[in-house]
Amino acid sequence: MPDDLLTAGAIAKELGLPDTKVKKAIKDLGLTPKAKKGACCYYGCEVLPKVKTAAAK
Repeated sequence: MPDDLLTAGAIAKELGLPDTKVKKAIKDLGLTPKAKKGACCYYGCEVLPKVKTAAAK
């Protein structure tokens, strides 16, 4: 996997938010992962501002 891809857990850690809020924000925004490996979805760094804004609501 490229280094610029993050799982929901890594996004949560990066933003200092709980995993559940991040996962809900990803679902609510309808974000599609750039890559998938097994059950893990990997998102690009460009989703960080979107997720942060959505999780703050």
